[in-house]
Amino acid sequence: MAILSKDEAQTILKKVLSFSTADECEVTLNGTTGGNVRSARNAISTSGAVDNVSLAVESRFGKRSGIATCNEFDDATLRRCVQRAEEIAKLAPESPEYMPLLGPQQYLESPKSFAANTAGITPDYRAQQVAASMKLCDAKKLTSAAFLNDSAGFVAKRNNKGLEAYQQITNLDFSITVRTPDGTGSGYAAADFTDISKFDAARMTQIAADKATGSVGAKAIEPGKYTVILEPAALVSNSDASLLGALMNALDARNADEGRSFLSKKGGGNRKGEKMFDERVTIYSDPTNPELADLTFSGDGRPQKKMTWIEKGVVKNLYSSRFWAQKNNIADIPRPGGFIMEGGTQSTQDLIKGTAKGILVTRLWYIRAVDPQTLLFTGLTRDGTFYIENGKIKYPVKNFRFNESPVIMLNNLEAIGKPVRLGGNLVPPLKIRDFTFTSLSDAV
Repeated sequence: MAILSKDEAQTILKKVLSFSTADECEVTLNGTTGGNVRSARNAISTSGAVDNVSLAVESRFGKRSGIATCNEFDDATLRRCVQRAEEIAKLAPESPEYMPLLGPQQYLESPKSFAANTAGITPDYRAQQVAASMKLCDAKKLTSAAFLNDSAGFVAKRNNKGLEAYQQITNLDFSITVRTPDGTGSGYAAADFTDISKFDAARMTQIAADKATGSVGAKAIEPGKYTVILEPAALVSNSDASLLGALMNALDARNADEGRSFLSKKGGGNRKGEKMFDERVTIYSDPTNPELADLTFSGDGRPQKKMTWIEKGVVKNLYSSRFWAQKNNIADIPRPGGFIMEGGTQSTQDLIKGTAKGILVTRLWYIRAVDPQTLLFTGLTRDGTFYIENGKIKYPVKNFRFNESPVIMLNNLEAIGKPVRLGGNLVPPLKIRDFTFTSLSDAV
């Protein structure tokens, strides 16, 4: 039942609204079907599947609201769900930031957000992809741990003010860590796709395997400020904090206005409109981008459109809640899904060739905030860190702890490579000068 058509979903939502006695009522239907395979030590360790549709009812009486959920759709269950949401709403305190539900909205079309071949993935397909990955590692006498996860789903919304939304979406993501038998070498690769025609687990495993064998015998070099080439996996992440993700998280108007952000001004207000980065830095979002198609509506029903956040180093827009936008008479812009950083045509290898001395960083992890107001973060390199000399990788180096801010980092930009998709974003490898490493780490 997980993938309902627009008509099937809206029929359920209309029925739910017919049961409502609240001043305002909004209903959201989410459906997902998919599966996953996890491997460790070149053997499948777990596999799973999901097939579920869930309904959320938000009922409002004045400024009081309540939410109830269910995943059965007979009339009796739907009535109880609505009644429960209304009971909760009548007991809830009034919201000091109440905003009325939205009326009818116009949404962009994003047909590229759904791929039939991804929605049609079978357990055999997952097993074949992971088997090819493990076979490669077995042949090279390497050990791998991987995770493949795919999903196909839909989101449908409707309220009693006339809002109606529906969209289908698919995704597959794969990540793999490869280690040498003695545990001293480690490599990593990750990617995600809407359409699986570009996915090849063995090809990604080969990348991680090369990193692993190349990182054996790492040398310790002094911490300090270095020119670095940060691969996309060092800039964004599927599962953890990331430097560019932290930057996007900071483009919140309220945090800036209330003094909790690097975009805050002394005495109040924010730094929207100011040049804060290298002029080559342009970041935008576009839910209809064919390489990164996303939902064209936000969780509260606002339309998602192409939006420039940073243009030639200048902060152009900030996102906010509807309440904050109305209170401060600013543009009502929802937080985006994925983001796109413009880049050039150079690959990571091209950036290496143009580097006299520097360090190649495959990945960063365990990233934690040090100072939110300067966006200073700390963390560690891992899974392949290499010293570059005269345009070539000369030898692997021991991992470092770093202290760095993406604000400073994007002002020390030397070169930008070609963007690739990772973590639901399009991100290029970056060459950065004066990146700060503070100490060595024995982790691999």
